[in-house]
Amino acid sequence: MCGRFAASTKPEDIVELFDVQQWDPAETLAPSWNVAPTDPVLAVLERVPKGEQEPVRQLRKLRWGLVPAWSKSPETAVKMINARADTVHEKPAYRQAFASRRCLLPVDGYYEWQTIQPESGKGKPRKVPYFVHRVDGAPLALAGLYEFWRDRSAPAEASGGWLVTCTIVTTEAEELLAPIHERMPLFLQPDTFADWLDPALDNAEEARSLLVAPHPGLLTATPVGAAVGNIRNNHPGLTDPVTPEAEGALF
Repeated sequence: MCGRFAASTKPEDIVELFDVQQWDPAETLAPSWNVAPTDPVLAVLERVPKGEQEPVRQLRKLRWGLVPAWSKSPETAVKMINARADTVHEKPAYRQAFASRRCLLPVDGYYEWQTIQPESGKGKPRKVPYFVHRVDGAPLALAGLYEFWRDRSAPAEASGGWLVTCTIVTTEAEELLAPIHERMPLFLQPDTFADWLDPALDNAEEARSLLVAPHPGLLTATPVGAAVGNIRNNHPGLTDPVTPEAEGALF
């Protein structure tokens, strides 16, 4: 799964790296090294702007935690931060978004906690945090879905009545990461960005062919300090490595 990540790449750099054609600087977000569910995030997506005919690649500010269009309340968001790749095409909460509202979330990397059982077999297990990121240091392009939700208690013409939310697609963890957690976010390589973002691909069954993770070996996992476990902590030092021995990790 993915329940916390770091995102500090400047929007201007995301625009260049992801060939973004439309971006409103007013939607700039401050760097964050401890993004949590319901926080705002930057996402790359393609939509046809109002009054135009062709889709445009855009950088948009969304809220992490998907709220289905039919949901009565946005409170469901905290439970829908991840969508499983093996069922995303059929789950009512995700299948419409998966069919035609796919996006990419550029992040530095994500955090995952490994459960360490006491050697004695008694007592509570410990949680050791890791920061998972690309070996080459490039932004990690997480596969995401986005959805529009309208607060029907607000006037139909009120722009504040709309909420645009997103979720991160997860898949089985590759061998290096499996000892930490059995699942990992699905991330994509640049040569697959166009297909994933293409709104013209609006058939969920056909889109399933895109749910393929890159070959293993592009990611590395670094043990980090326990401070990341508190969402009030937010600074670059959260991604700094610590010695595995100090944190009691398995490797």
